[in-house]
Parts: sequence; structure tokens; C-alpha cells
Amino acid sequence: MKKIAGALLALVFYSTLAFSQNDEYIQKPTFAVSFIFNDFTSAANVRANSLGTVFKNQQFGKVKNMAPGLALSYIKGMTRNFDFSTTLAGSFVDYPVPNKPSFGRDFLLLEGDVSVRGKMISNKSFINPYLQAGLGVAKYKSYFSTFIPVGAGMQINLFDEAYLLVNAQYRVPMTEYGNYHFYFGFGLAGNIGKR
Repeated sequence: MKKIAGALLALVFYSTLAFSQNDEYIQKPTFAVSFIFNDFTSAANVRANSLGTVFKNQQFGKVKNMAPGLALSYIKGMTRNFDFSTTLAGSFVDYPVPNKPSFGRDFLLLEGDVSVRGKMISNKSFINPYLQAGLGVAKYKSYFSTFIPVGAGMQINLFDEAYLLVNAQYRVPMTEYGNYHFYFGFGLAGNIGKR
């Protein structure tokens, strides 16, 4: 895990220094607020069977069974096609800690992550799909865990000043108290500064 963290930090640092461009299409510093949903049911079904089986049998969790929450994000462009992103998310959930009994009620799950977003095209486009990967830390009651968020999203440009963000991630635990889950986010972002 230390090697992955070191490689990711080196990529962020190197990209910022070596490839930063004075370009109008590099993502400006942006602040986002998102509604999120944590889906543990679908992730458990995928791990018990397969993604194909879950699609075929329609075993994805329903929105009413997902844990809603809020997330705050900061996004800053490193190059035309790569952005740095950091997010802090909170939701109340009966988190299924592996090898521990259910708590029977909801408590606050805090998750923070640092990611790199690889965009297919620069910010000049109205719709901009991206892939995202990073490292994260979670806290639930007295349990701490680390995870790798991997996923995809879409940024919809509103007059080069604001954006609609939609993303989906699969959060893969790296430590014993973490649990696999899907994370879905829908938010609004706005520029907060110059490049």
C-alpha cells in the first residue's frame, strides 16, 4: 500500500511540475457539494456472484436501501486532461464492519480521499467524461480503514463557471475494518479562484 501511495503522490507532484500549462482549458480551482449514496448491498452481491450475474438477475441495491450523505470536494487542474481532487464525505449508516456483529443502528461514516481524474478531453467541451482513482481513509465509530476509490464520472460545463458532477466509484478496502461498497455522487461545483 505504501508503494501505491508513493506512486500516486509522485504522479500528482510530477504532473503538477512537469506538465502544468498556462491554458484556459485547464480546470480552475473548484469547490463542489454533492449528494452521495453508499451502496453496500450491490457490492456484496457482486462479490458473492459476479457483475454479470448481478446485472442478469437485477440484484443491484435500491436507492431506498442506500445510505445517503453529503460530500465536499476540491478540484484543481494539473494539465488539460488530469485534475487533482480531494473529497470529504459523511453519511449515517449501519456500516458492515467485517467479522464484527451489526451495530443495529446508524452512526457517522466519514470518508476522505485524494484522487487523480483523467479526462478524455479538456474543459472546452460541454460534457467531459473522466476516470478516477486514488487513495482514501475512512472512520466509523472507533474503526479506521483505508480504501482505493476507482470509478468514472461526467462533468457538465455550465458557462465555464459552474459544473454538474455525476460519478460512481467502487471503493476497495485495503485494511481489515474496511468494506467493499459503491459510492454514487451527484453535485454542483463552482470556480473559486484563478489557475
